[in-house]
Amino acid sequence: MIGEVDMNKTLYRFLSFALMIGLLVLALKVINWIPLAFQQDAVRRYKTVEEVRAALNLKEIYVPSYFPQQISWPPSTILAQSKPFAAMLMEFTRADKRNTALIISQSEGTTLIVENPIEIREVTEKVQYPIKGRNAVLTVGFCRKEEPCCGITWTEGKYTMTVLMKSTPFELTKIVESMLR
Repeated sequence: MIGEVDMNKTLYRFLSFALMIGLLVLALKVINWIPLAFQQDAVRRYKTVEEVRAALNLKEIYVPSYFPQQISWPPSTILAQSKPFAAMLMEFTRADKRNTALIISQSEGTTLIVENPIEIREVTEKVQYPIKGRNAVLTVGFCRKEEPCCGITWTEGKYTMTVLMKSTPFELTKIVESMLR
């Protein structure tokens, strides 16, 4: 009889402990969710372009229809925000090396500031470049480790578009042309 009472107490304590752990986990999940609910418009990471479109109500998202074979689809990173201005940044990796090879930035305000894995450190040429009726600025040069890279910037409606790539301008312009209608 006494052993049965001790067993009931032990079972009661175990169930109480398990219930408290479950409630603690639930409380931590709710606490983690609260900032996301209030900061829906802040810079966040997304998994797909469709998720950005739905979450931030961005109707115009410019995505290339042409990708060179060495660039992997889907984007490896997608960052977006809607306040203080709408902005989206997509990073694409090389299919063989998994390092960033292409960045596409679309912004209503200043460019979305993040750590930039493609930075033109030495500019060899910067020219006005007409592309499908738009005035763009094409910048050609070298990135880190003397890799050739280039970038092109233009205005598309209310957005400033910037595309950076570790490659030649030929590949970059083909990608940009495929983004424009």
